[in-house]
Amino acid sequence: MTRIVAISAGLSDPSTTRMLADRLVESVERQSGDVSVEVVSLRELAHEITDATLTGFAPPRLQDAIDKVVAADGLIAVTPIFKASYPGLFKSFVDVLEADALIGKPVVLAATGGTARHSLAIDHALRPLFAYLQALVVPTGVFASPHDWGTDGTNALGQRIDRAAGELVSLLKGAGTGRGPSDDIDLFSDTFLSISQPR
Repeated sequence: MTRIVAISAGLSDPSTTRMLADRLVESVERQSGDVSVEVVSLRELAHEITDATLTGFAPPRLQDAIDKVVAADGLIAVTPIFKASYPGLFKSFVDVLEADALIGKPVVLAATGGTARHSLAIDHALRPLFAYLQALVVPTGVFASPHDWGTDGTNALGQRIDRAAGELVSLLKGAGTGRGPSDDIDLFSDTFLSISQPR
């Protein structure tokens, strides 16, 4: 069974960041069927992440979360955006991962923010971070502002969620052939785009 870990870096409880993570998880489960998805809430690990940053050693609960991320076949990374970038908690968690932990791992990037002005943070902050880690980031990033949770924006947000989730599922199916995902799927082909389109 394919294993996916969703990382939620929401700082409040409840949070729209966790809501977005849950929506992405639901879409992946619906489009894949044969998948196991677990959500890791960084808010619950904040003290352990700080300790690991200061000491260089991960406490047991944090080490368990790290092990799940490393063992996962794919990731969904969702973070709030403050002042055009991700918060320190999210970056500190990434910093405690081994440098090669995410090489070649398919990842969906998603973010929430108080205004649509933060939407470019996925491309100018998150995508370069995961490119440095050599993760295989899907083309579609998902950003949700408060407007997107209203009735006017719900359908558009749902379409973006389904598209990103479909891209992740397609990459994971390609990875299951024993070759690299990039050998099996042309991300920009008409076939891939038609598979990813919400129905």
